[in-house]
Amino acid sequence: MSDEALVLRDDADGVCTLTLNRPGQRNAVNRDLFRAFRAHVRDIESHGDDVAVLVVTGAGGHFCAGHDLKSPPHPDALGWLRQEMLTLERLTALPQPVIAKVQGSCYTGGLEFALSADFIVCGESARFADTHGKWGLVPGWGLSQRLPRRIGQAKALEMMLTCRPYTGEEAAAMGLANYCVPDDALDARVSEITSLIRGNSRHSNAENKRLIYDTDGMALGAGLSHELMRNAGFDPAMRKKGEPIGAARKTG
Repeated sequence: MSDEALVLRDDADGVCTLTLNRPGQRNAVNRDLFRAFRAHVRDIESHGDDVAVLVVTGAGGHFCAGHDLKSPPHPDALGWLRQEMLTLERLTALPQPVIAKVQGSCYTGGLEFALSADFIVCGESARFADTHGKWGLVPGWGLSQRLPRRIGQAKALEMMLTCRPYTGEEAAAMGLANYCVPDDALDARVSEITSLIRGNSRHSNAENKRLIYDTDGMALGAGLSHELMRNAGFDPAMRKKGEPIGAARKTG
């Protein structure tokens, strides 16, 4: 894609990287950017066989400053909001593991973007905040559901009611981010994680992810039954019983 594209895509060695590309606005989301992002998600849904891991990040040293409040409202505001919410649900529902790679601002709608990923890896420059309350708004992209599931109800309420920013180190300490590293080590850490993921069975990765999300909120007994009765079984690529999938591929 050209440098003017609102979402840049790069595919290399099974890793697809989608970069929000409005650096002059700290990648604040307008409708055109969201349409471009939705198109990429749909393409990965339909033609993503070569994608083992998806990384979502932002250009220019920031992840995403949230919704662009300078954008004129959509004529069907509720309908468009639903389209945005469903797009982020589809991102989460992809069979591929999704990593949010965060530097700089990750505010409000940007935080909702990041929470739609399976996990978050951030640099020390990262600042996470929910500022809906500063603007008299309430979440519409899933923050009130995903944030407490990620960090617990009390900490989620603290973030939502104070609207204060949290550092990358604070985010990792509360479980919002999986890792916080120096900014100059962020690319290497994400590369390390994607390499580990790619070394494992895509079948297992997808099914483990599905089981986690499908049983969210279930009582233990129901979850155990679901795991057993909805089990997808062995990866067809396994060629030798008891041999790791990577070894089976090397000998194949």
